[in-house]
Amino acid sequence: MNISLPDGNKLELQDGADSYKLAETISKGLAKKAIAAEVDGVLKDLSSPLHDGATVRIITESDPEALNILRHSAAHLMAHAVQRLFKDVKVTIGPVIDDGFFYDFDYNGTFTPEDLEKIEKEMAKLADANTPIVRSEMSADEAIQKFNAMGETYKTEIITDLGAPVVSIYTQGDFADLCRGPHLPSTSKIKHFKLLSVAGAYWRGDEKNKMLQRIYGTAFYKKEELEAYVNMLEEAKKRDHRKLGRQLGLFMFDEAVGAGLPIYLPKGGILRAILEEFERKEHLKRDYDIVYGPTLLKRDMWVKSGHIANYAENMYFTEIDEVKFGIKPMNCVNHIIIYQSELRSYRDLPIRLFELGGVHRHEKSGALHGLMRVRAFTQDDAHIFCREDQLEEEIIAILDFVSDIMNMFGFEFVHTLSTRPEEKFIGSLENWDAATNALKTAMEHKGIAYSVNEGDGAFYGPKIDIKLKDAIGREWQCATIQCDFNLPERFDISYIGEDGAKHRPIMLHRVILGSVDRFLGVLTEHFAGAFPFWLAPEQIRVLNITGDQEGYAKDIAKQLKAKGYRVSTDLRNEKIGFKIREAQMQKVPHMLILGNVEMDEGKISVRLRSGDSKNSLDFLTYVDIVSSLDRDKSLELWR
Repeated sequence: MNISLPDGNKLELQDGADSYKLAETISKGLAKKAIAAEVDGVLKDLSSPLHDGATVRIITESDPEALNILRHSAAHLMAHAVQRLFKDVKVTIGPVIDDGFFYDFDYNGTFTPEDLEKIEKEMAKLADANTPIVRSEMSADEAIQKFNAMGETYKTEIITDLGAPVVSIYTQGDFADLCRGPHLPSTSKIKHFKLLSVAGAYWRGDEKNKMLQRIYGTAFYKKEELEAYVNMLEEAKKRDHRKLGRQLGLFMFDEAVGAGLPIYLPKGGILRAILEEFERKEHLKRDYDIVYGPTLLKRDMWVKSGHIANYAENMYFTEIDEVKFGIKPMNCVNHIIIYQSELRSYRDLPIRLFELGGVHRHEKSGALHGLMRVRAFTQDDAHIFCREDQLEEEIIAILDFVSDIMNMFGFEFVHTLSTRPEEKFIGSLENWDAATNALKTAMEHKGIAYSVNEGDGAFYGPKIDIKLKDAIGREWQCATIQCDFNLPERFDISYIGEDGAKHRPIMLHRVILGSVDRFLGVLTEHFAGAFPFWLAPEQIRVLNITGDQEGYAKDIAKQLKAKGYRVSTDLRNEKIGFKIREAQMQKVPHMLILGNVEMDEGKISVRLRSGDSKNSLDFLTYVDIVSSLDRDKSLELWR
């Protein structure tokens, strides 16, 4: 049979030869490195037989698909080890996720950190055994019988729900699992792995189902990559916004109030107010109008918008005076109503409506995570109504807006185009194609590199997702730009064109920070709680060395407060070293140290959060420095 290679060359192989044989035919070195193959665009095991005319690409460790294949096989290895060590454990699902994998187990006991160490050791033994990982196919009925005999009832449920006549099973030694694959050819290629944590998870994410135990892990091909990742996790623990939120007095959660409902403490309230005021000014600079809409809208509005058909499981509902209402999960419907409130001309467009709008979404309890995933949050939401000839310019302006803001905070960022979902969407395919092309064209005109995430658009339109990279390399989804031809049709909104006829505007949904709450969580971890001077809830703390300087310290603090700075004093009868350490623990950017020398000369000495000192400064010189830090939104501590 003839096999085509990616470079256009062809090779002749014996009928029935597999991808490993192809790799071996090309070179012994390639066969040694090979882990899987892409056959006619589909990932396959190396042992899968090839067919005449197939186009084949051999996958090695350096290919982008390789890491997921390794981690999928590592998940099976973990499940194998767990069943070796613990009796009566049932396996459920074990997918690859960003940065690793997990497996959910039905186990009557509780997995401990010590258990994870035992499982890792058993995994190493199984890996060293160099056991082949073998794929087989059988009818669904045979597979159900097989897994029933093994007591794996979750697997039989999955097979029944799949409804496929034939399923694939992967076996390694005495372990077998239902799986689509592909996998590594042998356990020996799984060398560098780490089990990370245990969490609870409901079967199939449904709170009505049994609570399972989920073990998270990760794996890499190189030891140094695993070590770098584990070190990053250690750094992430230090930066955890939930821990810093308590330490710095930013926010809290209380089960008496309800899960996923953040409460901002005084310093967190100041931080949020600063960020929101900054956002208002940035939007006003760019000709946005600030609006506000109600939290409750009649259910009929959500039917008309398509939310009931496509998003109801994420919403909360209530009833008032026998009228049904939906609590808004987003602000678009309110903004459409504002647009409809008066007749619009082509000269009025574009109309840009901005709202720091509170929204509520029904997140499952297992998905809640500090400020990163909550049930009540504020979006920096805006909707732009524009003509078709204005569309590209408006998308580019939003891309520039995002870039300006993220650069200000020191974030790197990447772009992804998310396209039409397979099932839940509204509108015609023609509208979806036009919207998708508008987003692509704008990015291409800006020279922006982007990846494509098929099927992950909103139900009303495709979108550009912009992910931030924080100080330790993690990615966070924040900004989005959605192009919508559909809601304007559903609400029959229009403008009067130059020709005197009605025309349909196009609607852009966009957020810059996204959820303000989530962004605050990301900022807290990005800066490890050490916010830049302009953003810090407490910018300056005035410290006296002895009681003699108390009056001078109060006067300095009063002058700084009068100039608009966020200042506190620590005038306690404590050693100055103790007071400095406390201020540093609270990550205060500037500490003014006032002793007799400073008081007698009418000057100040400044200790920076970094440990550097600036001694015997004229007060007005200091005010000029902090004024420039504040005015320019600088990330520096000093100038």
